[in-house]
Amino acid sequence: MPVKGSRGPWLWPLGLAAIGVVLLLHNFLLLENFNVMTLWPLLLVVAGAAILLRGDLTLGGEARTFGITRGSVESATLEINAGEIDVAVRALQREGRLIAGQFAANSRPAMRVNDAHTYLKLDRAATPWYSLADWEMAVAGDLPWRILVSTHLGGVNLDLSGLIVQEVIVGTGFGDIRVTAPREALGELHLHSTLGSIHWITPVGCRARVTVRAGRLFRIHADERRYEQPEPGIYLSLDADDQSPLVEITLHGTFGDAYLT
Repeated sequence: MPVKGSRGPWLWPLGLAAIGVVLLLHNFLLLENFNVMTLWPLLLVVAGAAILLRGDLTLGGEARTFGITRGSVESATLEINAGEIDVAVRALQREGRLIAGQFAANSRPAMRVNDAHTYLKLDRAATPWYSLADWEMAVAGDLPWRILVSTHLGGVNLDLSGLIVQEVIVGTGFGDIRVTAPREALGELHLHSTLGSIHWITPVGCRARVTVRAGRLFRIHADERRYEQPEPGIYLSLDADDQSPLVEITLHGTFGDAYLT
C-alpha cells in the first residue's frame, strides 16, 4: 500500500548543493578573490527557512501514515521495540482494517502471516537515528491481540478499553507507562518500569485484579474509591460488573510510582 507523508527535508540539501557549487567554481579559479568564510550567513538563511516551513531543524522527524486491511486474519501479534520513541495504541474504529496510524520515517511495520495469524513488528533499530516521530496506531477490536512493547526512554500509552487481548507485556527503562484495562483479557498483563511511573486505569464496571511486585523505592497510590486491598500487594476493583470477565495485571517497578485509578 502506498505510504503517504510530507515531503523530504529538501532545504538542507539545497543549501549544501549551493555552497558546493560556489566552492567548485572557486577551485577552478572561476571566482577570483573569493573568501569562503563569507558564505556562513547562508547557513543561517537555510536554517531559518527550515524553521519557518517545517517547524524544526531535524533532518527526518516526519511521520508517515499507514493502513493494513484485515482480510482473513483471526488473531495478531504487535511487537514494538521503540527505544526513545513514544508509543500509543488504541482501538480502531474503522471496520475492515487490521491496523492504521502513523510511524517514524522508514519504520513501516514488518508483517508476517502464518495461516490466520498476523505478526507485526516495529523496530527502532531499523529506523534512522534522526526519525523521532511518535508511533501512534489503532488496531482492530474484534480479534485477540498479543501486544509486546519495550522502550528505554520513550513513554507508552495503551488504551485497551476497546480491545480483546491475549497477552500484554510492556517494559520501559526511563519511560512512563499508562494503560487502560481491556474489555476482555484472555491472559495476564505484565507492566514493568525501571525508572518511570505506571498508571493503571480500570473503567467503571470492569473487574480487575492488580498484583504489585515492587521494591522499597517503588510506591503505590491506589484510589480507595476504586480499589480494595484484601491482602498486601493485591488490589481488586470496586463497583465491578460480576458478569464482566476478570482482567489480571501484574505491575513491576524499581524506582518510581504506581497509580491505580
